[in-house]
Amino acid sequence: MADTTAQKGMAVPLAAFAAGAVVALLIGVFGAAHQPTASGTTALGFQSVIDMKVVLSTVIGVLALLQIVGALWLYGRLGIAAPSWLGMAHRVTGVVAIVMTTFVAYTCLWALGLQTGQGVSTRTVVHGILGCAVFGAVVVKVVAVRSRRAPGWLIPVAGGLLFAVLIGVVLTSAVWYIAQVGWPGSGTYG
Repeated sequence: MADTTAQKGMAVPLAAFAAGAVVALLIGVFGAAHQPTASGTTALGFQSVIDMKVVLSTVIGVLALLQIVGALWLYGRLGIAAPSWLGMAHRVTGVVAIVMTTFVAYTCLWALGLQTGQGVSTRTVVHGILGCAVFGAVVVKVVAVRSRRAPGWLIPVAGGLLFAVLIGVVLTSAVWYIAQVGWPGSGTYG
């Protein structure tokens, strides 16, 4: 009986991680098979698509940091009581971050594809793989939040996974770019 209960308790997490892996893999396959083209993308009023991606990725990184602080606060890990509005603010900033991430990811995949192989930097390969993994992690997080049968540990694990992957993407894109080239529009680059 205990084994059956344990197996049922693991059904949701296993399904969530399997679905997330499939989503990440499918995005990666598309990115690798797609012929990159800048057409169909927009710079949203920035000087270039790269400028737009750097700025939005930086904002996504800040939102991810706010998400982790908000989650720790909601779970009582900061030692001070969470205000009543924090749950809603946490959900809203999470949705905004994912919408922005979707826009940036579309631009990356459509304009650049998933670059691997000889002559491609390790940073670029890691960034591309992490970028695909973000959406797998989103699937895991959505299943964790929406499932009534998920074990209590799944939400913080899924949130931590999504945070780690998002920060990895931001570090290998916006943070790297700013360190190498400078802030978009600052006049410190070509």
